[in-house]
Amino acid sequence: MIHMLSAFEMKPGEDEAAFGRAYAAFVEDLRAENLIADAGPIGARLADTPMDTDAARRHTHFSVLSFHDRRQLNHAYAWLTHRKGGSSGSHNDMHARITNSVFLCWQDISATEEKEP
Repeated sequence: MIHMLSAFEMKPGEDEAAFGRAYAAFVEDLRAENLIADAGPIGARLADTPMDTDAARRHTHFSVLSFHDRRQLNHAYAWLTHRKGGSSGSHNDMHARITNSVFLCWQDISATEEKEP
């Protein structure tokens, strides 16, 4: 499984509930096109705990999308790239509400791989 972390900030004056609806519509579009395996909820940063050690970044919100494999990830990227040219669409609506976005991808490491003695 491959995962993508989206870290971002809401634009000034943006309503979290409205963004949540835009994110839900985006996720539904991805699911309808079979472009994701799963999607996590939007998270708000808890920077006031010693467990948050990333002082270099100031992002306030996060979400995670999961993909079955590289093929699905690449199809999702191609779909997003194609859709960016349009003035409508769930991705454009969601993306217009945020700023300072960065994306990080990783792949699960199997915990069941046999180890040599």
